[in-house]
Amino acid sequence: MADASLRGQLLRLLLFPVAGILAVSSVAAYYLAREPATDAYDGALIDAGIALADRIHVRDGALAVDLPSAAEQILRTDQFDTIYYLVRDPSGRLIAGDAGIPPPPVAQRPQDRSVFYDATYRDTRVRAAALLAPCGGQVCTITVAETTRKRDRLVREILLGSVMPQALLAVLTLALVWFGVARGLAPLERLSGEIRKLSPRDLRPIEPALAPAETHPLIEALNQLLVQVEESNRNQQRFLANAAHQLRTPLAGLRTHAELALAQPLPEETRAEIEQVHSATVRIARLANQLLALARAEPGGRVEPHSAVDLKGLAEGAADEWVHSALARELDLGFELAPASVRGDAFLLREALGNLVHNSIEYVPRGGHITVRTGARNGRPFMEIEDDGSGIPPQERGRVLERFYRMPGTTGTGSGLGLAIVREIVAGHGAALEISHGMGGRGCRVAITFPHG
Repeated sequence: MADASLRGQLLRLLLFPVAGILAVSSVAAYYLAREPATDAYDGALIDAGIALADRIHVRDGALAVDLPSAAEQILRTDQFDTIYYLVRDPSGRLIAGDAGIPPPPVAQRPQDRSVFYDATYRDTRVRAAALLAPCGGQVCTITVAETTRKRDRLVREILLGSVMPQALLAVLTLALVWFGVARGLAPLERLSGEIRKLSPRDLRPIEPALAPAETHPLIEALNQLLVQVEESNRNQQRFLANAAHQLRTPLAGLRTHAELALAQPLPEETRAEIEQVHSATVRIARLANQLLALARAEPGGRVEPHSAVDLKGLAEGAADEWVHSALARELDLGFELAPASVRGDAFLLREALGNLVHNSIEYVPRGGHITVRTGARNGRPFMEIEDDGSGIPPQERGRVLERFYRMPGTTGTGSGLGLAIVREIVAGHGAALEISHGMGGRGCRVAITFPHG
């Protein structure tokens, strides 16, 4: 399974071994520390049993334990546990102590030595020691038992004393791995930043010296891919520009001949046919010009060095052409031009503004109003077109920027390339494109805002 994070993958790979080492070392430390302490506690039980054995005497022909109350109190006194004892004669009869202490399992019954076992007495788990002791020429059985509170406490202390430091060490190890990997991956982060800076307009190779040696094969493969992509872009743009350029000359000739033919006296049917040819020629010629502009505006296209461009002068220079087209469609085309200077390609900026004006002229109904504006807003140069036509619905404003897309039900002779060209030109100038409603919520306003200075 692919991991989203190399650090996370390394931590997961280390987590189980570290946890396993921690568990094994904790168990080993527990048993290594428990055995000596348990032997000491068991030895105390044997000592108590031996002390009781010294108190067994024959009195009036019967076995008895001579244990004063003070001595019994000392025997039973313990800071944590309760002590029980039991003395039986060779026949198993109780001589002294607490009746009911379970005897050791049959397989562990003492023969000539003492045994230790675990049992339950008075609903409490106890640790017991049974040993044989001479009594009046015979052998008695002495059992000493105690609850396991201090033993359990010992287990907790051992676990805390052994596990906690090792757990802390494991956490510190994982933390060091985390930060160590983060530091080791810092060059890859820088490499990622360099890759993120790339764009369709900037496919320069990545410098391998910026990354670790282990990533050089990856960088070389990526650079080869970038070269191929850039070459593919150039070939595509070259083909598009050449095709559009080759179309312009015959289309211009065809348009001229159609206009000359229309200037002659012709039968109505023939004139109608030639007018259709003329109209189609005009549309195809505009499409060829748009394709040429698109080839120049796209990444990889021919880009002129950016120079100072006066947006007001740009609009004024093309105003005559726009005015004649607007008058032909009975539209009121107005200008609100204020000085605004940007760094850019004058040809492409004129093409962008011309496409926006052409769209408004094409789609605003007769009698409508169109306003061209230039100036500065909040210190940033802008140019915008506003009309009172039918506008572009909010859900369509992203799609109309796609190539050859036209809104359903749209009339006119457009090809769906105008706004796509504007988008490419805007992106190439680092500007922002905004489509919104016009004044009073009517029509459409398309604004291009350029960066500061």
